[in-house]
Amino acid sequence: MKKTSSFLVRNMVPDDWEAVARIYAEGIATGMATFEQNVPSYTEWHKAHLEWCRLVATHKTLAIGWAALSPVSSRCVYGGVAEVSVYTAKDYRGKGIGRLLLRTLIAESEAKGIWTLQSGVFPENEGSIALHKKSGFRYIGKRERIGKLHGEWKDNLLFERRSDSIGVD
Repeated sequence: MKKTSSFLVRNMVPDDWEAVARIYAEGIATGMATFEQNVPSYTEWHKAHLEWCRLVATHKTLAIGWAALSPVSSRCVYGGVAEVSVYTAKDYRGKGIGRLLLRTLIAESEAKGIWTLQSGVFPENEGSIALHKKSGFRYIGKRERIGKLHGEWKDNLLFERRSDSIGVD
């Protein structure tokens, strides 16, 4: 658990789902956070994400952000590689919540043996690009016209962060 002067990051519990879903819906509404067009059910979301490294940022008792990891492959060789999701409630964007969540997620992922984190970001999502760069991710390349959103082809920028302590031998 990490705490700043007014924000706390803690492990997500199933009772957080309503708030997490609300924040996810706000991200979907921007049109530049995900290819998803609808918030999945908790059951679907739970199946798609690793059961550890699920975080919620709070201000007092209000959930204001979340971060989680998804496996990139079922092949065992990729067991130390995970995909990052990080979302901040619209009224709290630009206040360092994403940075706090991502910094905590990085530390917890390394404690679980994850050596590489990757993230796909839409080119127009300048806030997410800046967040990833400030958090030690490097730009790997652009996946052109990788998927459609609202009938339009979208590019996706791939960012990666390699641990300097896990998987270095």
